Amino acid sequence: MYLGVDMGGTASRWVLLDTAGAEHARGRAPGGTGLIGDPGYRRQFAAALKALRAALPAPPLRAHLGLTGAGFSRDPALTALCAQSLGLRPARVSHENDMELAHRAAFPARPGHLVLAGTGSVAMTRMADGTALVIGGHGALIDDGGSASWIALRALRQVLRARDEGGDGGLLAEHLFRALGGTGWEAVRRHVYAGERGRIGLLARAVAEAAEAGDSAARGILHAGADELARLARILIARAGPAPLVFTGGALDLGPQIRDRLTRLLA
Repeated sequence: MYLGVDMGGTASRWVLLDTAGAEHARGRAPGGTGLIGDPGYRRQFAAALKALRAALPAPPLRAHLGLTGAGFSRDPALTALCAQSLGLRPARVSHENDMELAHRAAFPARPGHLVLAGTGSVAMTRMADGTALVIGGHGALIDDGGSASWIALRALRQVLRARDEGGDGGLLAEHLFRALGGTGWEAVRRHVYAGERGRIGLLARAVAEAAEAGDSAARGILHAGADELARLARILIARAGPAPLVFTGGALDLGPQIRDRLTRLLA
């Protein structure tokens, strides 16, 4: 059996194949990041892979992982942690940045531009000489425009400012606080600062629900997110030339506001 893993900040997906390439099982597991220099992220990463391992119906012979937060070269420490968590020898484990994995999946035999919008956002293409051109992917603390984390943080900022000014934040606040399981700053503080950073992006679903309920502020945030993703695509086109363009990632499933606006902006 051969194990393939796509690990994002919020969730991981895995598939188990036999030597003929036939699929035997697939599933989901907790997410993590390849930034294992941080002790908290290291523990989260190992726990996610151990949970994944426990869900497998059969032990794999080899494993290949696409990991958010991983670099574009082999990291022996990351390989060793993957192997230890999956119960394999390091020689039987390989990994790459999740963006490289996604790009090969989208364009296995032709050039193309890929924009990935999940918990974070990043864009990638391959230049004529085969080198990777990566745009964005700087993390939620710096940018990650158009990602689920970006959408959630802007919604929180808007609601908290409205409450500071004496308002209630409208439908957007109602949906956010319902997702947080509490009202006010204490609920926000616990979710944003006392948990794993990947949890922030989960609040984007509440923004989408507010938009569906007719909240204009929520719709505006989703439209702004689409503008950010379109910016990444335009940079790829400007720097590497025209090519087929693919958008992927969970942020695109938040609602029609993002998909429809991208279609208009990049027709």
